[in-house]
Amino acid sequence: MQQINIHEAKTNLSKLIEQAVHGEPFIIAKSGKPMVTVTAYTPSQEPAKRVGFMRGMITMPKDFDTMGQEVIQDMFAGEE
Repeated sequence: MQQINIHEAKTNLSKLIEQAVHGEPFIIAKSGKPMVTVTAYTPSQEPAKRVGFMRGMITMPKDFDTMGQEVIQDMFAGEE
């Protein structure tokens, strides 16, 4: 695998990315010390999770938006 220093990577980034996309990953190094490996991105084959996937599995009380309202108001008013 090819090792490139940071300055050279910045200078030739477009070319290096094209190489990685075509199956030639490379390593970016700083002062000769390998820092990161650049490879082509391969998206997951799993379908994205949908919003609402638990519909019908849980219930919400009808008074959910007012539950504990008195307690909360007392806390803001400084009362116990």
